[in-house]
Amino acid sequence: MKQISVIGCGRWGSFLGWYAANCCDVETVLLYGRENSKTFAELNDKRKNEYLTLSDNMLLTSDIASVLKNEFVIISISCQNLRDLAKQINAYNVAGKTFLLAMKGLEENSAEILADVFLSEIKQKIHVATLGGPGHVEDYMRKVPSAAVIDSYEPETLDYVIKILQSDLIRFYYGTDIIGNQVGAALKNVIGLAAGILDGLGWHGLKGALMARAPIEVGRLIQYKGGNPSSVYGLAHLGDYEATLFSRNSHNRMFGEMFAKGERYGKLAEGVATLRAVKLLADKANIDMPICQALYQVIFEEKDIKKTIRGLFERSLKKEFEPWIK
Repeated sequence: MKQISVIGCGRWGSFLGWYAANCCDVETVLLYGRENSKTFAELNDKRKNEYLTLSDNMLLTSDIASVLKNEFVIISISCQNLRDLAKQINAYNVAGKTFLLAMKGLEENSAEILADVFLSEIKQKIHVATLGGPGHVEDYMRKVPSAAVIDSYEPETLDYVIKILQSDLIRFYYGTDIIGNQVGAALKNVIGLAAGILDGLGWHGLKGALMARAPIEVGRLIQYKGGNPSSVYGLAHLGDYEATLFSRNSHNRMFGEMFAKGERYGKLAEGVATLRAVKLLADKANIDMPICQALYQVIFEEKDIKKTIRGLFERSLKKEFEPWIK
């Protein structure tokens, strides 16, 4: 493809632009950032950030109209800003274009998956795909390969996106459940917060139990939203656990660790806003999500961390595996 666009020049957005420009059959990448943002100013001044150096075929711009002229646009911004961006995009002629949402989260106020948020604000016929699965910029820049999943409501859109982005560095799989993969990708960030808290307490041995039990309750939420609960065991959720629950490069895990130590983490951790959305859904539909409920109590209600975690062990006894909710 001659040229594609990336909206968002932070850690993940700048990498996806670099990846397309250097690992895929793409001639030029147009990378958009807000002119008054620190990340854009740094890239514009130095042509690099703490993770990578922009290649010659990556063009920086703060003109949203120019990036929307391309037929394929990757979006990598804060999940909670997606609706406002979609409204802005809708002011331009984007009919027929394809957008890949590369963020992982639920909208905080509506608890909607990102694909539905985006489609609800674009009043033109467009094509939308989503990206999920493991992978850290730091590892990719060391040429450590990984796998990911692309999903969409339209099978032909899957094929279009994967053919553009497939390479030896990232193996892309065709998703079959956009709801399950979006919810699973969002909730792995929430579980990453819990893993970080265990690390901050030095309770590392509990992370195995966390990994085993968390997909059970996430599967319940996926089914409530209309997806396949078995999708929780795919790349978007369980497949992303190593990168989110263990890596020091994980913002969500680091947020949890520093929170448990009484310290503040200054970088974006998408799981925090998503946790609010999870609480909203769980309460509304009476979904049994004890890990997420305990996590909410600790982070937002200032409950004692150790006492709250130990409270999970006082719940009524039950079988390990039970049918998914009807």
